[in-house]
Amino acid sequence: MEKALSGVTILDFSHLLQGPFATQLLADMGADVIKIERAGPGDLFRSMTFFAKWVGGSESPNFLAWNRNKRSIALNLKSRKVHAIIMEMAKKADVVVQNFRPGVLDRLGYGYDDFKAVNPRIVYCSGSGYGEEGPYLERPGQDMLIQGLVGLQTNTGRGDGPPIPAGSGLADQIGAMNMVYGILSALYWREKSGKGQKVEVNLMAGMLAHLGQEYCAVMNLGEDFVRPNSGIGHPGMQAPFGVYETRDGRYVSIAMSPFKTLYTVLEAPHLAVYDDLETLFKKRDEVWEKVNAETSKFDSDELLERLFSVDIWAAPVQDIRAATEDPQVVHMKMITSYEHPKAGTVKVVAPAVGMSETPPSIDRPAPMVGEHGREILAEFGFAADEIDALEASGDMTIERA
Repeated sequence: MEKALSGVTILDFSHLLQGPFATQLLADMGADVIKIERAGPGDLFRSMTFFAKWVGGSESPNFLAWNRNKRSIALNLKSRKVHAIIMEMAKKADVVVQNFRPGVLDRLGYGYDDFKAVNPRIVYCSGSGYGEEGPYLERPGQDMLIQGLVGLQTNTGRGDGPPIPAGSGLADQIGAMNMVYGILSALYWREKSGKGQKVEVNLMAGMLAHLGQEYCAVMNLGEDFVRPNSGIGHPGMQAPFGVYETRDGRYVSIAMSPFKTLYTVLEAPHLAVYDDLETLFKKRDEVWEKVNAETSKFDSDELLERLFSVDIWAAPVQDIRAATEDPQVVHMKMITSYEHPKAGTVKVVAPAVGMSETPPSIDRPAPMVGEHGREILAEFGFAADEIDALEASGDMTIERA
């Protein structure tokens, strides 16, 4: 079936999360993503995992999550022979993606100007932690570090505890989305102008933009957020916005809802004394405790049924295992799987975007290190004896099942 990005070839030097997630999104839409990994060990994410366990005994869930629908070639980027090969490939490529520290690929001859010299139509997307100049240029740009720097951690959790990182790689994932929208915008402009360009994305800028309403409030209202000492869900919000306990040991989220409707359905008229905006904010911890005492009189399902009956915005709080079995998740077919030559059946989250004419799909498992090196080079016109010599020299490695 035709896909939206069929015919787009991407040379993907990226590793870890930001870049690989971006190129996976593009691959799901049909782009031919050629993952250029280090000869030998490949992408660093292959060596990282959760729970000190490996899928199928050997494979990283971190890598398997972000690298489907790609082909891998593993090369020694310091080799001049490899450099010449990649520049030949670049003549037929549309996009280059990389998220090394600023200057690393430039020093090896893989900067934007190097690719532009052989292909002026190339779109070169560079991801970094803090941008490509400035006082933080030499600092490591890791997700949790960025969350702390931009204020997300000090906005998360209770005020009587330490700042809390989000339980996911938000900075990297938002950076990936920014890469995708920058790349697609550049490709569209190229269709009109015939010119490629460099796209720069960094984690810090992405998180600042993601926190746009929080920054707008602080800069224009003259005060910073103070975290509540309760389950209120945002440091700028009044009660009852937050997470509440139920009698059966579960939790329910309650979002923007008229307070009178809430205390009425909870059969708690004594809470009416708090029902004005200023009181609900200034006494939000006190209100949360009072509301929590009322929600704790109900089992979760009974409470949710009551809340839904009067159109209060609410939802159960679930862990990830429970969320995979949520009836809406099941209905949307958002949990799927692919077959991997070493890991076996790998369960993953399906593409999140639906398209009526060119739907995304999962057509390949995450690749083994350099698995497709020979076929990729043959497609770009390299002879079998050249490919043999490259592998024999160690400048190209191929992992086999």
